[in-house]
Amino acid sequence: MSAPSTRQACAASASGAGAAAAPRTLPELFRQVTTAHPAAVAFRFKCDGAWRDLTWAEQGAAVCRIAKSLLALGVEPGERVAILSETRLEWIQCDSAIVNVGAVTVGIYPSNLAAECARALEHAAVKVAFVEDDEQLQKVLPACGTGAPARHIVVIDGRGRPAAGILAWPAFLALGSDVADRRLDEIGRRVTPDDLAALVYTSGTTGAPKGAMLTHGNLVFVARAATDALRVQSHYCTLLFLPLAHVFARLIVYMCQQAPLTVAIAEDIGKVAINLREVRPHFIAGVPRIYEKVHERALTSAEEAGGLRRRLFRWALEVGRRAARLRQAGQPLPSGLALQQAIADRLVLRRVREAFGGRLLWAVSGAAPLGAEIGDFFQACGVTIIEGLGMTENSSLSNVNRPDRNKPGTVGPVVPGVEMKLAEDGEVLFRGPNVMLGYYRDPEATAETIDADGWLSSGDIGRIDADGFLTITDRKKDLIITAGGKNIAPQRIERALRTSRYISQIVACGDRRKFIVALLTLDAANILEWARRHGLDSKSVAELATEPQVIELIDSEIAERNRELASFESVKKFRILPRDLSIEAGDLTPTLKIRRKALCAKHRELIDSMYGE
Repeated sequence: MSAPSTRQACAASASGAGAAAAPRTLPELFRQVTTAHPAAVAFRFKCDGAWRDLTWAEQGAAVCRIAKSLLALGVEPGERVAILSETRLEWIQCDSAIVNVGAVTVGIYPSNLAAECARALEHAAVKVAFVEDDEQLQKVLPACGTGAPARHIVVIDGRGRPAAGILAWPAFLALGSDVADRRLDEIGRRVTPDDLAALVYTSGTTGAPKGAMLTHGNLVFVARAATDALRVQSHYCTLLFLPLAHVFARLIVYMCQQAPLTVAIAEDIGKVAINLREVRPHFIAGVPRIYEKVHERALTSAEEAGGLRRRLFRWALEVGRRAARLRQAGQPLPSGLALQQAIADRLVLRRVREAFGGRLLWAVSGAAPLGAEIGDFFQACGVTIIEGLGMTENSSLSNVNRPDRNKPGTVGPVVPGVEMKLAEDGEVLFRGPNVMLGYYRDPEATAETIDADGWLSSGDIGRIDADGFLTITDRKKDLIITAGGKNIAPQRIERALRTSRYISQIVACGDRRKFIVALLTLDAANILEWARRHGLDSKSVAELATEPQVIELIDSEIAERNRELASFESVKKFRILPRDLSIEAGDLTPTLKIRRKALCAKHRELIDSMYGE
């Protein structure tokens, strides 16, 4: 099969839509970009130590080959196909192929345990499962074969096994060689905006994950809304490192098809810092913890340098903050401040931008609130952090600040086409074309989340200012109500204390109790360096967690940050856990949200001991 005929199959214009018509489905969006921009670079990826480019024409050929092989396996429109893999090019190609044959993508986090993978495969009645390698294959083997949920497993990067229903990647791709271009094209044209495109299993901070049903219309709407709101330009490039099992990452991919832009795919999460300097993206999307880590490293480096370097860093940061506040207010810089800012930038601030590659225009932060101190730091360094809001149930986008209309501390106004209001108890409600159909095979949970008028309950408590900008103040179900009747937002406490470079993660507790206590973990790199300077370099992080000098250090760090909190919010006692919270231990969701109730139950005796003292 020649490349031109493959492109013709996947890149034909949408049926009856006309060249200028806006795409309504993901197949139409894909056909539009591959037709209009065949020579443009769609993706960049690392291979044999070098970055390689893939054009939209080449992407179209690869997707069509996968799509034809799915048809050869008997995948029908509406059937579910799973992907269990880290973020990589093949994940994106498989997703595009799945939706182009009218099937439904079921993303599974690669960090999931075998039992969690089996549950998703069974609940979604998956017909075909793509797995990244032999390690992921082991998780799904019990769910493969005759009578099992997944009748076929395709191993992307590995030899697979010579067993029925298990295919290595080359063997899978060979299956579709006899499938006609016309058949694939006809199936893609029959897809409608109301058809299901994805089942996205929520992380599940409480209870079992639920499968949010997202349609083609949902995903195309948010792709267009994000493109319009962020005013991206066709020469932009981004670095993708978020997990594609989460719809937030796929929103970035679909937005880059809509624009279209180039997506560089990070090698792995451990190499993001290196890849940022290599790719030099114009923007990135991440979660607050990524920005917190950069902030911590910068402050730690300056503090450890001491002397003149520390004083210079503090001076430059204060100059940057003053300049940023004036710019934010639309006011010109006085000549003296402008000169100071130029010197501060040359000597200190530009180094933070260089850590992101040197041409970063703005960065999106989502999934959780960003601490005000973090936003101020980056703004001072010339990097605008744009906060937004989305949840799986509204296709990962409802609100976002704009690069030229940004209110730090808020998540911005709603995107055009989406309605927002507050319930009587302050919960934020949404309605619009981004709202899911409901939860798969769970009508009761659907009715609890979406009312009869189509309003989606977000679970967030917030306030809306006169300009329509939303500020999230807490999670509805995470509110701590003390024995004294005070309603406390634990996230506010946790954000304040996490600004300590010695604290990695923290969980505030105190529901129905007299005061607030905390469980926390140590930042390994910083506490080990501190231990070295204080003659404790022979001790591990777990040993340092019980070391009196470390407990005294953390006590002073908390006392300093308690000044930012009301007396009833301040942390009165704490315990240091021997190791960091993790997905594997059940402490965090795959999107790194704290499983608060599970963690408090797990350490109930430890928490009780603080109140019993």
